[in-house]
Amino acid sequence: MADFRLEVFYTVARRLSFTKAAHELFITQPAVTKHIHELEEEYQAKLFERNGNRIALTQAGSILLKHTEQIFSIYRQAKFEINTISNRSNGILRLGASTTISQYLIPPLLAQFHDKFPGIRINLINGNTELIEQALIKKEIDLGLIEGHTKNPQISYSEFVKDEIVLVCSNKHPLAKSAEIRLEQLQRIPLILRERGSGTLEVLEHFLEPLKLKLSDLQIEMQLGSTEAIKSYLSHSSCVAFISIHAILRELNSGELRIIDVAGLNIDRFFYLIHLHGMVDGLSDIFIKFSNLFRNRK
Repeated sequence: MADFRLEVFYTVARRLSFTKAAHELFITQPAVTKHIHELEEEYQAKLFERNGNRIALTQAGSILLKHTEQIFSIYRQAKFEINTISNRSNGILRLGASTTISQYLIPPLLAQFHDKFPGIRINLINGNTELIEQALIKKEIDLGLIEGHTKNPQISYSEFVKDEIVLVCSNKHPLAKSAEIRLEQLQRIPLILRERGSGTLEVLEHFLEPLKLKLSDLQIEMQLGSTEAIKSYLSHSSCVAFISIHAILRELNSGELRIIDVAGLNIDRFFYLIHLHGMVDGLSDIFIKFSNLFRNRK
C-alpha cells in the first residue's frame, strides 16, 4: 500500500473501532492512534469524533474516506494492469455471498478459480442478501453473489444461476407421500422460514403476493438464520419449509427430505452477481468473466 496510514484510517473508518482495526491490521492500538494523529496533523482536521468508547467520522473524515476508497480502487487497478504485462494476475478480491450461495453453490467455482489464478487471493464474507448488499454499498467488498428480488438503484445486477424454491418436509412427515397440496392447506401447516433480510424470504413474499397471500396468513412456527438450521429442525418436527433446490440435493438423494408441490405456486428465480455501477476493477472483471464460463459449463 502506498501509504499505510490511509489503510489504517480506512480500517478504523469501516470498523469504527481502534481496537478492531488494530486486530485486523496486526498492529498495536497505540500504533493505530499514532497513524490517525499523523493524518489529522497533515490535514489539519479531526477525522473522528470520540464519545466515550464510541467513535464516528467527522465531515472531514467522511471526505477522506471517499477519496481513500477511490485511491485504493486506482491502486488495485494499476497493480492489475502492471501484472498483466507480465501475464501475472495477483491481488486480493473481496467477495460477499448470501448464505445459500456461499454454502452450496460457489465452493466449486472458487476452487477452479484458484487453480486458474493462484495469485489472486479471495476474501469471502457471507450473510443474508441484505447484509451483502450493504457491504457492497459501503465498499467493504468488490463483488457480491446474492438471492432476492428487490433491486437497489446503486447496484448493477446480472443473472448468475437459475434456482427454484421448493416446499419440503422430512420423510417422516404425514405429507411426505402427498403428490400435491392446495394453497388452503399450506395456510394450516406449521412453517419454518428464514429471517428477515433473507433473499429466500423476500422472494417467497413476492410470489405469494399475486395469490393474495401474506406471510401473516401462514402458520409460522419459527424463523431461523440459516438453511442448515432449518433442515435440522425439519428432521425433528412436523413443520415444512421453503428452501432452495440447490441446498437440499444431498437430502433429496438420501431420502431425508421430500418435496411437496403446492398447486398454483411455482417459485423460480435467479441468483445474481452484483457490483456498484461503474465500479468493476481488473480483478473483479477477471472473476466475472471466469464465473460466466463456469456457469456456461454447468
